[in-house]
Amino acid sequence: MKSRIWTEIDFGKTGVQSDFARVPYSSNTSAYGWIPVPMVCINGQSGPTALFTAGTHGDEYEGQVALLKLARELSSAKIAGRVIILPALNQPAVAAGRRNSPLDDGNLNRLFPGDAQGTPTEMIAHYVVTELLSMADVIIDLHSGGSSLDHLPLALAREGKAEEETKQIHRLLRSFAAPFSVITKGTGGGAASTLYAAAEQLGVPAITTELGSGTTLSRQGLEFAEAGLRRVLRDYGIAPDLDVVQAPVTRFARSLGPASSIFAVHAGLFEPFVELGQAVTRGQVAGNLHRLDDPLANPSVLTFKADGIVCWRRFPTLTAAGDALYGMMSNSIEE
Repeated sequence: MKSRIWTEIDFGKTGVQSDFARVPYSSNTSAYGWIPVPMVCINGQSGPTALFTAGTHGDEYEGQVALLKLARELSSAKIAGRVIILPALNQPAVAAGRRNSPLDDGNLNRLFPGDAQGTPTEMIAHYVVTELLSMADVIIDLHSGGSSLDHLPLALAREGKAEEETKQIHRLLRSFAAPFSVITKGTGGGAASTLYAAAEQLGVPAITTELGSGTTLSRQGLEFAEAGLRRVLRDYGIAPDLDVVQAPVTRFARSLGPASSIFAVHAGLFEPFVELGQAVTRGQVAGNLHRLDDPLANPSVLTFKADGIVCWRRFPTLTAAGDALYGMMSNSIEE
């Protein structure tokens, strides 16, 4: 079904265009209104198309800032191809500073491939899949830890459906050159319902990132995002004249998924013992979870379920039953 979202951008037109993906939304205050999702298209000579998105979750800021800065710079740069930038993809969530949309509680990165007749968040997912992914030769969806996670800076990618697709994904990871490149099956992040899972189904090389933590801006994460995006545009010949920081060697690892994660079994105050990036062993004490309902009760002792490297942990101290506390990746690096 054709998307109900429309834009005044002509993706085949040469030059710089800035408009909105206009999401129809009939509200109590605007019967025939639409939600403005900002979008920039910079089209130069013949060449590949890069699709860059951020704000899929509204409380993750490094990618949003990186794309706003990049869009302004590219508007006066030599472009041999096309760059499509959406810095606030789930605009209602971005405006509210929330992970999910306040309009429908939609978690955009759990709703792909979306629904043309669905909620606003489902319509955005459907528009990306049906209108944008098919134009792209390379896709980067920028994420951070957001309000709830302290995250090691890294890039993530799915395995690809075929050997050649896997090679193209690894090429993109090496070009972006995050400190770690983590291969995942997506079991901890929505399986087949994420943006980069939708891209995998279409055979388009796509990666996502984790760049910071908390509802603030990580200077380190922002710098990783800016440098990685510039390298990709240079390496793929889209913006060959950009000044680019020399790519470090990214370390390949594999996500160990939720089976090796630690979750809270009751509410309490989370006391972590282990830092991000630290190598740990199965059975090692990870921290304590202190009960609030019984001050004299001993805390629950948290232990790691596998050998590996800590790639994320819970950011807030106050914790509810079921909250994710620690996540792991392999400590055996693979290419």
